[in-house]
Amino acid sequence: MWEDDEGNELEPEEVPTRKASAQPRQPLRGARQAQPPSWRRTFRRAAIFVPVMFVVISLLGKNLSLADRLLQTALIVVVFVPFSYFLDGLFWRSYQRRVAKTARSNGHRRS
Repeated sequence: MWEDDEGNELEPEEVPTRKASAQPRQPLRGARQAQPPSWRRTFRRAAIFVPVMFVVISLLGKNLSLADRLLQTALIVVVFVPFSYFLDGLFWRSYQRRVAKTARSNGHRRS
């Protein structure tokens, strides 16, 4: 037996086809929502990334001195931090466009 969204039983001929019941995709409940870019989050991410990168550089550059390893890590971080912030902004703008598009397709207007 088939049931509709309200739990009512349906006869086989009353069951809607996929095309008729197709609705725009809604974000999953509990799915993480994108957040606007934040330097604080970017630096927190870098704090996790820096030690990992230092270990990788140490393993790959066994003949480098400690000063050279620290310099290499610092150079990578100088590139990583602004790039990470830029990507956060890119993801945020993409998320905002998806939300606006979904709101328009559902007939709602965002204020």
